[in-house]
Amino acid sequence: TLKLIFICSPNNPTGNSINREDIETILTNFKGIVVVDEAYINYARQKTFIQELTEYANLVVLQTFSKAWGLAALRLGMAFSSRKVIDVLNKIKPPYNINQATQDLAFEALKNIAQVNDWIRESVAERQRLSSELNNLNIITKVYPSDANFILTEVTDATKIYDTLVDEGIIVRDRSKVILCEGCLRITVGTKDENDKLLTILKNF
Repeated sequence: TLKLIFICSPNNPTGNSINREDIETILTNFKGIVVVDEAYINYARQKTFIQELTEYANLVVLQTFSKAWGLAALRLGMAFSSRKVIDVLNKIKPPYNINQATQDLAFEALKNIAQVNDWIRESVAERQRLSSELNNLNIITKVYPSDANFILTEVTDATKIYDTLVDEGIIVRDRSKVILCEGCLRITVGTKDENDKLLTILKNF
């Protein structure tokens, strides 16, 4: 029997948030653990599910310092859940799973919340601008709505466009072989200058 359901929201690689009511329905009716991975939650319109922990004993919420905090090299994530679930996790995890240097850097990062919020605002504004600009290009057949720091786009020739971008020093994710993402490239939202360079290359393709 199924013991665990894993929900990525906002989802990777589509960028969409999963309907909140749908997640709540699963939490209410599923007899096992429901894990909601919120790696991209800082870029989303939806609120975190952390506030629902008191209501659902079977809920686990995952977050990370890798995305909005810009600390992917730390490989540091957090799990939030009920005491019952955390007690089980504490029994099976290594005793020293986070080294001191990582802890120190994480605590320093937490002092810079204002800076991180500025970065998030910039990324969201650029995501909206980039989505709009991409929608105007003939080689882009669909731009999926995104709540993350990337945009999934359906293109006319994924392989050729991907190779052209690589030749220009721009790396996107080729998701064209993923089921239901046929012909799609996943584009991470960069700085304004990086996004402008990308758009120029795509316009001239």
